[in-house]
Amino acid sequence: MHRLFGTSKKTTKPNLQDAITATDARVDAVEVKIRKLDAELMRYKDQMKKMRDGPAKNSVKTKAMRILKERKLYEQQREQLQQQSFNMEQASFTTENLKNVMTTVDAMRLANQTMKQQYKKVDIDKIEQMQDEMQDIMDQANEIQETLGRSYNVPDEIDEDELEAELDALGDELYEEEEEPSYLEDAVSALPSTAETTEPQAEKLDEFGLPEAPMKA
Repeated sequence: MHRLFGTSKKTTKPNLQDAITATDARVDAVEVKIRKLDAELMRYKDQMKKMRDGPAKNSVKTKAMRILKERKLYEQQREQLQQQSFNMEQASFTTENLKNVMTTVDAMRLANQTMKQQYKKVDIDKIEQMQDEMQDIMDQANEIQETLGRSYNVPDEIDEDELEAELDALGDELYEEEEEPSYLEDAVSALPSTAETTEPQAEKLDEFGLPEAPMKA
């Protein structure tokens, strides 16, 4: 049969989101019907206020009671549909959480495998050996620095008292060298003071009041 007449197109399986959307649409349709019934109830209620008691008012009251019962049924249906939509949303939320958990688990498993592969390439013994070699090199470098910084012709044991006495004597010698020599003091004292100055001799004038010419030898 299928080979003769062909097969219908494959229909996609409904998912929770499509079901939630369809249920919400049904809830909206039910609410529209409830609003229409509310309008009819208000109209019948206004009519009953204006009517006197009698068969006509009882007929309107019967119609209002029927619409009220219908409204109650639609309200129950709306509540059921809203509960179904809520349950499906909860299921969808749980499903999404499970998907996220599975994604996280897969990522962690892949990371674990990668770490194991990387650690297989690491040799702890070689790392420790490298650390020991680096420590030996540092020790050798320190020994070389100490050897290069060694002082020559300096006795190992020096008396600190002797060093202090030598330091004190050296200070006295430096103080004596800084003092002014005595011959400089004598030379300074021999110089005339600024107050003692010689007065210039008066020139001799001739009979005409002019300076006399120096005498030739």
